[in-house]
Amino acid sequence: MNVVLTKPLSLDGESNDDFRAPNILQRVLSLFKSVRPGTDVTRFKLPAIFNLPKSHLQCFGELVYCIGNDMLSKCNSLESPLERFTTVVAWSISMNRPPVFGSAPYNPVLGETHHVSRGNLNILLEQVSHHPPVTALHGTDEKENIEIIWCQHPAPKFYGASVEAEVHGRRQLKLLNHNETYEMNSPKLCIRFLPVPGADWVGNVKIKCHETGLEAELFYKANPFIALRRNHRAVKGKIYNSSSSKILYEIDGHWDRTVSLKDINNGKSTIIYNAKEVLTGLKAPIVKDLEEIWPSESAAVWSEVSQYIMRQDWEKASEAKKAVEEKQRKLLRERESAGETSVPKHFTVTCNKESGWDCSSIKKVVPPAPIVVPL
Repeated sequence: MNVVLTKPLSLDGESNDDFRAPNILQRVLSLFKSVRPGTDVTRFKLPAIFNLPKSHLQCFGELVYCIGNDMLSKCNSLESPLERFTTVVAWSISMNRPPVFGSAPYNPVLGETHHVSRGNLNILLEQVSHHPPVTALHGTDEKENIEIIWCQHPAPKFYGASVEAEVHGRRQLKLLNHNETYEMNSPKLCIRFLPVPGADWVGNVKIKCHETGLEAELFYKANPFIALRRNHRAVKGKIYNSSSSKILYEIDGHWDRTVSLKDINNGKSTIIYNAKEVLTGLKAPIVKDLEEIWPSESAAVWSEVSQYIMRQDWEKASEAKKAVEEKQRKLLRERESAGETSVPKHFTVTCNKESGWDCSSIKKVVPPAPIVVPL
């Protein structure tokens, strides 16, 4: 089995030495070659030249296991609920990684998985639905008694000069030693074509802990067309007590630099998040035990495509990508002819009009993975 693992996205929005996106002109010309007058664009597949050498499943996992310091252990070790809450806020900010304009990860195939360990933290993701695309994530750290559960469903909308992808679904972090569950959502991904091309995280994020009554509201600002650095990737917000609505802290900064917390009572400001410390020098995961890797592992499913992309052999990359997608269409046809439906292996999935998609893990604990992040 062949497995390809690359470095996570860095602060400059690329995977360092593993991958350099072709220039935008080269990609646009490739797009025109792929589209002819009268082409049915509803069935159009993005050429491989527009892809990063990894799937969305891997990118979601990297938000949790690729991090410069152990912020989760810090969340768990602090004594006061307020200290733990502010650290959880900082952890949520760390999950915003600079996107690469004009490059996108592969759309995961149904049943695709990604299983990685970082120290005692074991992470498992599964693509539980393909149309619409829904990803489930479960993470456990038995030493720290921490659990993470996500269910994500991106819903892109086209607005002419831009595309906004709202990430529906719930993110939960459980600090079981303190009997605390933190719920949060994700900002939107905004891809802007005109007047200045770019991609960034925008919109509102709410973080709450029902057990302590603490809540936070963050607002990720859209970049102005003439983007001065002091306004670029700004985030503002507040932490307050939900029962009294009393504001305790104000949040201000830039999610790709530093974010500060200002105490309303005494006016003292403290840096709670430093992107350079958290997102610099990140290492690619490595294979610890090749024989234990599942055939559904994301880094194996797309390995041939990723190899050709990293060599910039776009013709062979497109052929390999088409082969992966055709295999999935064949499996779908076989299930439909047999009257069968796909059932997730690792998660129980529900969907209703009121709350949308939700996922729960079948197993209580995620086992150690055959892929590990070097510490």
